[in-house]
Amino acid sequence: MLQFNKISWGGWENCHRLSNGTLELIVTGDVGARIISFGAVGGVNLFKTFEDQLGRVGDAEWNIYGGHRLWAAPEVMPRTYYPDNASVSVQVEGEAVTFLSPIETTTHLQKAITVKFIADAPNQVEVIHTITNQNLWAVELAPWSLTVMAEGGVGIMPLPKHRSHDKVLLPTHTLALWSYTDLSDPRWTWGSEYILLRQSRMAHTPQKIGAHLPNAWLAYALEGYLFVKHAHYTNGTYPDMNCNVEMFTDPTMLELETLAPLTSLQPQAHVTHVERWALLEHAVQPHDERDVKSQIAPAIANALDW
Repeated sequence: MLQFNKISWGGWENCHRLSNGTLELIVTGDVGARIISFGAVGGVNLFKTFEDQLGRVGDAEWNIYGGHRLWAAPEVMPRTYYPDNASVSVQVEGEAVTFLSPIETTTHLQKAITVKFIADAPNQVEVIHTITNQNLWAVELAPWSLTVMAEGGVGIMPLPKHRSHDKVLLPTHTLALWSYTDLSDPRWTWGSEYILLRQSRMAHTPQKIGAHLPNAWLAYALEGYLFVKHAHYTNGTYPDMNCNVEMFTDPTMLELETLAPLTSLQPQAHVTHVERWALLEHAVQPHDERDVKSQIAPAIANALDW
């Protein structure tokens, strides 16, 4: 059953705590909306927060704050970096709570994040992202869901199952690289079935990769927990050279990102992008692909029925 109450958190007076007794999420009300904290009840916050930005309101510039946010892809300045620094409205409907941001004054887009607990899966939660076009004209965009994970963990991206060359002649999936991606960086592990990306406070450069992986999940292992998110897949053309999943890291955090297909969003129309999150406990922090195959992948397969 949903537990929902208003709290002060991180210097903000108006935050909202959501729990089902197993998971706990905290969503900002003074800015955002951002899911600023996520973890097990009584456990650590697996999301990164930027201490010098917590509690700030009304800034003219965009702040990362940390946590989980909704953007509109493709990434472009200044549309993407609209400063979501105003208060949000909250609506409770049964086991779901929606956090609605004001209409953006420059883009005339309106974003909402809905959190919905799943009755028969206490370690999972559904997160629904909605963008509404309040312009008088159509806008091409794709909902883009970014989760900022705390330092020191390992991001995991699965690859499609291998097939023999004599049976499959054409490419099966794509990988996209950014201008700053360095495949020789030691934070990467390039496996046959999984790609690992380590977050390191000692690093000096960002790294990013994207892929088109139908029915793929992304995961992050940290402090004995495994955070897993899986986006509903639909056919279409995706942003960033057709990517529907991406991982990014710099010295402060690691992001797990999923994207919806590009759409020509008509005036007053909306588009949604749904993720399901799961939290697994007593998880190993993998050093290499063998650890993922032997311990991470079986745990996900046994725990999740997606």
